[in-house]
Amino acid sequence: MARKRSGGFKPPANYDPNRKPRRAGKPPERQRRSDAVTEGRARGDEQRGERPERELPSERSAPRSTSPIPQRLEARRTTAADAAGLSFQDLGLGGNLVRVLGELGAERPFPIQAATIPDAVVGGDVLGRARTGSGKTIAFGAGLVERLLRLKGQGAFASDPKPAQSRKQRGVRETRLATRKPKALILAPTRELALQIDRTVRPLARSVGFYTAQLVGGVPVDSQIHALERGVDIVIGTPGRVEDLVARRRLDLREVLVSVIDEADHMCDLGFLEPVQRVLRQTVRGGQRLLFSATLDASVSALVAEFLRDPAVHEAEEASAMPVEHRVLLVQRAHKDEVLAELAATPGRTMVFCRTRAYAEQVAEMLAEGGVKVTALHGNLSQARRELNLAKFTSGKASVLVATDVAARGLHVEGVDLVVQADLPDDAKVYLHRAGRTGRAGTAGNAVLLIPPSREARTRAMLAEAEVDVSFVGEVEPGFTHRLPG
Repeated sequence: MARKRSGGFKPPANYDPNRKPRRAGKPPERQRRSDAVTEGRARGDEQRGERPERELPSERSAPRSTSPIPQRLEARRTTAADAAGLSFQDLGLGGNLVRVLGELGAERPFPIQAATIPDAVVGGDVLGRARTGSGKTIAFGAGLVERLLRLKGQGAFASDPKPAQSRKQRGVRETRLATRKPKALILAPTRELALQIDRTVRPLARSVGFYTAQLVGGVPVDSQIHALERGVDIVIGTPGRVEDLVARRRLDLREVLVSVIDEADHMCDLGFLEPVQRVLRQTVRGGQRLLFSATLDASVSALVAEFLRDPAVHEAEEASAMPVEHRVLLVQRAHKDEVLAELAATPGRTMVFCRTRAYAEQVAEMLAEGGVKVTALHGNLSQARRELNLAKFTSGKASVLVATDVAARGLHVEGVDLVVQADLPDDAKVYLHRAGRTGRAGTAGNAVLLIPPSREARTRAMLAEAEVDVSFVGEVEPGFTHRLPG
């Protein structure tokens, strides 16, 4: 028999049983700030009504800071004169690596390679700063492979476990050989950069018996899991996919002895600081860390403070020494498309950078309609399409590549004669990385920035911050661009 309940719930006097529950939301002050930020972004992109693209859609990001570039870390500077006469053997690399480097076209070390490889092969932590196109990938790739080879020779690797004796009996599973776990990790901010790094590091690793695996988003994960199951020595990937595979317990980083962070400051700018920290904490405590970037500055101080021990800080050739002719063209909005078309039609290989994906597609369509062999690269394309379009540009089937800033960092294409920035970049670092797609490996290049006359003062301040000397600033109209000096 049920007990009789006494009393019971007595609703308050203002209780309304038909009132809908209030949804949780931002506090009014936070909401006002959010609205103000949104309104500011909308004003900045009023021409196309879209936010600029700074990364691939599969990666997490945080809003980019608009504060000035922090003061650079103090570094030992290495010049071309310092590297003159040195060979890769002098830096401590073995014969197989030197042979493969020669096959890759690297006969003599560039300054950043001469500066950092000796520290890397002996196991020291390294901070490396050098202009884009100066050979950072070979610097950390060759140094990492040589270091792993030495560690293996010293017995630092756990011996490959051997299966115990097992008899073939019905209902008894045979013991399988344990999977070889990675001993090195390379992190990059974008898929394209990670894949490009793998194309350089893989032949170096294979020459001494090591295997690599590409762990990037935007592609099916099954093939990456199969590669890990077969066993790899060097993992090259983006923070999101690496974390995902660690969470799935498909990737074990507990034996990683050497970790490389490429474009370290860009990782932090994109909001990858915490994911990178979580990944590095999975590796061997006190392991070797190599951080490289074209604009290495105090934005990576959190990584340096937590993971690096008395690092050697190296710098090679200031950005202002780039063999690139920089020009700023003041263009009225009504003339912008025609000026862009004239620049794209000039002989040679050209890259055009746009702030947003929609504008990149618009420019590509406009140039194609004008008879230009053009292709595009941005985050709205699938990974397969992006690789195909990049291959078209690299092979010469397309003379113009229209891209967003996902192509501004680390992407190496030989023989880019001209970089056109169709939109003013967010800051000086983005400008330098865009312009760095030309004038690579000591060759001359040209960079042109198109801006409306109203942005001249802001542009001059940004270029001064980037330490770039502009050789030509003036207002142009259609039909004048072919008479630009140089």
